[in-house]
Amino acid sequence: ALQFLWSDSLNHLLFQSLLLRDAFRHMEPFPGPPAHWLFGHVLEFKQDGEDLYKVVKWGQKYPYAFPMWFGPFVCFLNIHHPDYVKTILASTEPKDNFAYRFIESWIGEGLLVSKGQKWFRHRRLLTPGFHYDVLKPYVKLMSDSANTMLAKWERYAKTGESFELFEHVSLMTLDSILKCAFSYNSNCQTEGLSVYELSNLINLRFRTFPYHNDLIFYFSPHGFRYRKACKVAHNHTAEVVRKRKEALKQEKEPGYIQTKRNLDFLDILLCARDENQQGLSDEDIRAEVDTFMFEGHDTTASGISFILYCLACHPEHQKKCRDEIMQTLEGKDSMEDDLSKIPYTTMCIKESLRLYPPVPGISRHVTKPLTFFDGRTIPAGCNVGTSIFGIHRNPTIWENPDVFDPLRFLPENVSMRSPHAFVPFAAGPRNCIGQNFAMNEMKAVVALTLKRYQLIEDPDWKPKIIPRLVLRSLNGIHIKIKPVDYDV
Repeated sequence: ALQFLWSDSLNHLLFQSLLLRDAFRHMEPFPGPPAHWLFGHVLEFKQDGEDLYKVVKWGQKYPYAFPMWFGPFVCFLNIHHPDYVKTILASTEPKDNFAYRFIESWIGEGLLVSKGQKWFRHRRLLTPGFHYDVLKPYVKLMSDSANTMLAKWERYAKTGESFELFEHVSLMTLDSILKCAFSYNSNCQTEGLSVYELSNLINLRFRTFPYHNDLIFYFSPHGFRYRKACKVAHNHTAEVVRKRKEALKQEKEPGYIQTKRNLDFLDILLCARDENQQGLSDEDIRAEVDTFMFEGHDTTASGISFILYCLACHPEHQKKCRDEIMQTLEGKDSMEDDLSKIPYTTMCIKESLRLYPPVPGISRHVTKPLTFFDGRTIPAGCNVGTSIFGIHRNPTIWENPDVFDPLRFLPENVSMRSPHAFVPFAAGPRNCIGQNFAMNEMKAVVALTLKRYQLIEDPDWKPKIIPRLVLRSLNGIHIKIKPVDYDV
């Protein structure tokens, strides 16, 4: 195994070296910020909460796109304008083979990282798992998980102390995805279960150039911790799948399942068959479960946390949302049939997703020459990074882009913008398959939270935002709360 790692690492470095000269030449049409000959732009990023804003600032100086170097070999063309984004997201180009390879040992070749015919087949087989009829019963389960979290917050409401949101919300969304997609009651909100360490270690590896080498990372303390955390995650996944397979042997058919309980994502995953009546392999099933265990909770946790923070910072918008929600709920404890009846709250959610997109950037590997609308071209083999954070704060697209203004999402205002100006779930054929699930959960959780509590900004805690696979804050996301019966 060590011999394989060493050989693979040497081959990778040799391949990158051969591409270096070509990469410089291909990026000549795209001027950008000066890069260090060895470190590229890595030293520019201080991990102090300002890095994403720096990319936005560079975007103002270099319109549409500019190259960003990570070490001496790896270059991404960073794009941050809807007209450029449309070109790359309209394609079925695969995710890049650099950044995403670091995550494969955790989540396998699921929908997030797979490509070609494998991605196309899996996407087609899994799409029924996100049909409206499948998603509808989930709202009650989401509401149950949210109410468990909100009950835990009673002590903060009584004391008025500031508290950190993200960990609470992350456990709640993990609880929710396990209930909804896998019909699995984990009790994780009281017993604890998280993928924090895996996410942080992958981001650390991406930022640490020597760790790009598989051999160096393997023998490092961080590599040891990563393998240990992966083993725990994979064992948990295997247990969930094993129990369901045993249950399905008794239940036999999806029609029978629905008489016993809700048909869920894992049922569809295990029962899916293509035109040749071939299902997914055990390895494929594990990869998709791990992918949705991560993507189905970490991204929505980021989204919900920043939405609640934004509403705490803007009490006038919070009040309008609460009034709308109270009128819609009429005393109910779930939003099952009412998610479409809260338009102002939905606009506030979208505005928060604009300012704080849960996935601040995505990247693709170009397999054939790609020409943008202004005539500039990149050849096959290049990596293109789409800065979702940069697009959402591009001042040529958004007036006063740093201001929280939900009215940007009034239908008449939306119709005046490019559909690629707002892409929190990406766009095109490789868009987020779970975006309706995520929006439903965000609406349900925000509604139940505002029904129960007033959210109050803590001026002593301003988030220092950083990309960590999903958008997070170095110092957490803090608010204060009071019961809605009290005046702020």
